[in-house]
Amino acid sequence: MKYLSVAEIAKKWDISERSVRNYCALGKIEGAFLTGKTWNVPEDAQKPDRANKKIEPPKTLLEVLYAEKKAKLSGGIYHTVQIELTYNSNHIEGSRLTHDQTRYIFETNTIGVDGGIIKVDDIVETANHFKCVDLIIENAKKPITEVFIKELHRTLKNGTTDARQYWFAVDDYKKLPNTVGGLCTAQPGEVAEKMKALLFEHNAKKEKAFDDILDFHYKFECIHPFQDGNGRIGRLLLFKDCLKHNIVPFIIDEELKLFYYRGLKEWKNERGYLRDTCLAAQDKFKKYLDYFEVKY
Repeated sequence: MKYLSVAEIAKKWDISERSVRNYCALGKIEGAFLTGKTWNVPEDAQKPDRANKKIEPPKTLLEVLYAEKKAKLSGGIYHTVQIELTYNSNHIEGSRLTHDQTRYIFETNTIGVDGGIIKVDDIVETANHFKCVDLIIENAKKPITEVFIKELHRTLKNGTTDARQYWFAVDDYKKLPNTVGGLCTAQPGEVAEKMKALLFEHNAKKEKAFDDILDFHYKFECIHPFQDGNGRIGRLLLFKDCLKHNIVPFIIDEELKLFYYRGLKEWKNERGYLRDTCLAAQDKFKKYLDYFEVKY
């Protein structure tokens, strides 16, 4: 890494040398260090904000989610999204955890059990899904890449029974053929090439309309790149695209589950089924935004 002198940084930032030295002394410039009495400042260092600089409140949903996550705020829209997205996405994939149990795990890292049997994997994947939602918020503005998709998969499946099976690839594409809804998906040997083509097509279009993100979701699920977890990863990526393009996101719940699956199955011939289902889910999500006074 290249380092600049105080004088060079002062000229670059258009401030006094004294201000630069003060920033260094107060530890406000990451990576700056002294050699004798001379400060060495990383060339790519960012100019610190002034203490009296007016801080604009978060405006978009993404900004609000990021701010509440960073502040570890309880009871806000971030809190609600974590619980609702995790519970519903896991539930339609077969998780037996209740809404309250999901909430307890998020809020207290504990779980209440009144009789019955709970699969350990349901608990592990619930805790892991919370981490996935954080990854979505933190990386919402970045393009979707294979590396990021595999990171989501590793985060979701880490510590599960599947992860201990020799035939299961955590954070890598499937080794064995699989189906979804009784339909064939891409063969394991085709996945890498098809994913590269899908992401190239998706990222080439800078502005995304509602149908664009649904089309990506449909094609992702048709490939079904992982041995398991494809539905949840796909819905997380849907949420990410909505945040990035300031589109009201949506959560598929049990009430909409069958319509959602029908919409995916019919998308190639009739887009209205999936579109209408997701718009209905979007209307439900708007109630959260209205309650928490988040503009859309």
